[in-house]
Amino acid sequence: MKKSTLIIVLALVALTADAQYVWQEGAHAGKLDLSRNLRYEVELQASFSDEKTPLWLNANKHGLSSLDKSNGYMRGSVMRPLAVDSTRRWGVGYGLDVAVAYGYTSVPVVQQAFVEARWLHGVLSVGSKQYSMQLKNNALSSGAQTLGINARPVPQVRLALPEYWVLPVLGGWLRMKGHLAFGKMTDDNWQHDFTRRQSRYADDVLYHSKAGYLMIGNPDRFVPWSVEMGLEMATLFGGTSYNPQADEAHREIRNGKGLRSFWNAFWPGGSDVGETVYQNVEGDQLGSWLLRMNYDAETWRIGLYADKFFEDHSSMLQLDYDGYGSGNQWDSKEKRRYLLYDFKDWMLGAELNLKDGWWLRNIVFEYLYTKYQSGPIYHDHSQTIPDHIGGMDNFYNHGIYPGWFHWGQVMGNPLYRSPIYNDDGVNTVYDNRFTAFHLGIDGSPTDNLNYRLLATYQEGLGTYNSPYTRKHHNVSFMLEAAWRLKNNWQVKGSYGMDFGHILGNNYGIQLTVSKSGILNL
Repeated sequence: MKKSTLIIVLALVALTADAQYVWQEGAHAGKLDLSRNLRYEVELQASFSDEKTPLWLNANKHGLSSLDKSNGYMRGSVMRPLAVDSTRRWGVGYGLDVAVAYGYTSVPVVQQAFVEARWLHGVLSVGSKQYSMQLKNNALSSGAQTLGINARPVPQVRLALPEYWVLPVLGGWLRMKGHLAFGKMTDDNWQHDFTRRQSRYADDVLYHSKAGYLMIGNPDRFVPWSVEMGLEMATLFGGTSYNPQADEAHREIRNGKGLRSFWNAFWPGGSDVGETVYQNVEGDQLGSWLLRMNYDAETWRIGLYADKFFEDHSSMLQLDYDGYGSGNQWDSKEKRRYLLYDFKDWMLGAELNLKDGWWLRNIVFEYLYTKYQSGPIYHDHSQTIPDHIGGMDNFYNHGIYPGWFHWGQVMGNPLYRSPIYNDDGVNTVYDNRFTAFHLGIDGSPTDNLNYRLLATYQEGLGTYNSPYTRKHHNVSFMLEAAWRLKNNWQVKGSYGMDFGHILGNNYGIQLTVSKSGILNL
C-alpha cells in the first residue's frame, strides 16, 4: 500500500520533467476567452426490452442507464475541454451535462458538472466528471475491476497528472501519470427507496481514490515496445451505516470522519468503529494491480494486459503472517512463518488493433476469474487455533458499508452482478465468484458507418456466504451500428440479449440520435 502513495507523490512533485503539451514548443497562446470553443452535444435515446434491459445495453455507460423494459432520456451538454488551452502553461475547463429521463431511478439527472484548471502538467478538478478506464479499451473491454465506467460519477476534488509525463531520467524511457481524489457518494435517497430501510445501507459516505501508472518505453524514438504498470486503490469511509435487525431495530454505526479517517483512507490504517481484538483497516479498501505490455508495428498494434483485483492485504500482497504463538502467547508473533495465497482472481486480456482494417479494426479478448478470493476459509488466530487465514474476501461487498457500488451499479466490472438486479431490496452483490470469457470487436466498413460487437459467457457460483445450489450461467450479446450524417448528426442502433440464470432472459433494442458541434458565444 505504501507503493501507491510513493507513485502519487513522485508524480506530483516531479515538476522538472518533459511533457507533451503545445506550450512547451513555444506556441503563441493568444487571448484567453472562456466563452469560445465550447463543445456542445444533444442526444435522445430510447430503449425497449421484453424484460430487463440486456447487459451490454445497460453496462459501462457511466451509470446513465436503466433496467426498466422501457426507458430513455433527453440529454444536453456543454463542455470547454482543457485541450483548448494547450498552448498555455495554464488552462481552464468546465462542463455541464444534464438529462431528463423516464424509467430511471431519477427524472432529472446531473451526469456531469465540473470545473478544472491546469498548471503545467498538473490538473485540479472539482465536481462530477466521467473518467475513462486506464490501460483498457473503453469501448470493447468488459470493464476495469476497480476504477471502472459502469456507475455514475462521484463528485470529488481531484488532483491529477492525466497524461504520461516524461521524467528527466533514463533518457526519456520512464513516464508517469496518476491521480489523488476525495469525494462524497450521492445515492442516499436511492438506497432508502431500494432497501426500504430493511437491509444494510449507509448515508453520507465519503469516497477516496488514488492511482499511479508507470510506462517504460520511448515512443518518441519510434521504439515499438512498451510496458505499463499501475496500482489503483479506492476507499469508502465515513458516514453512518445502518444494518436493520429482525426485531426492527436499526444497528447504527457512526463511522469516523475526522482528519484521522481521511489519513487512514489515503494511507490504509486504523480500524472500523466497534472492532476490538480483531481489527481490519478503516473503511472499505480495495484496488487492482495493473500490467500491460504493448508492441506497436507499422500496420498493427497488440497489447497484453492483466488486472489483479484485491479487497485487503491478503489478496493485495498474496501473503499473510501466520507465526502466532499458542496458549497465553496466542496473540504474540513468535515465528517467521507466512501463509502464501494462490495467485488467482484476475482479468487477463489481449487487444489487437489492425491500423488499416475496415471491416475489422479492433479485437479484444478477456478472461476473468474471481472464484478464489483468498480461499474458502476465514478465521483469525485464537487461543485454541494458532493458524491465521484471511480468506472469503467477498469482493465488492463489505461488513459495514453496502459495498463498491453507486446508485445500484457496481463501480468496477459489470460482470459482478449489480444490486439493481436484486428483487429483494438487498443492497449487495449476489454473484462475485465467477469465471467469464469476453469478446469485443469493432470496425468501419465505410467512412460513415462503424459497428461494435460484444459477446460474453459467464459461469457463476454466487458468493461464499450465499452460494448458488448449482452453477449459474449467462450469455450476453450486443451488436451496435452507428451512422454519421452531415453536420455532425449521428444515428445509432443497438440490439442486445441475455440468456441464463444470472441475469435472466432479456431481449432489447436501443436507439440513439445525437448532434454535436462547436459553440462560440
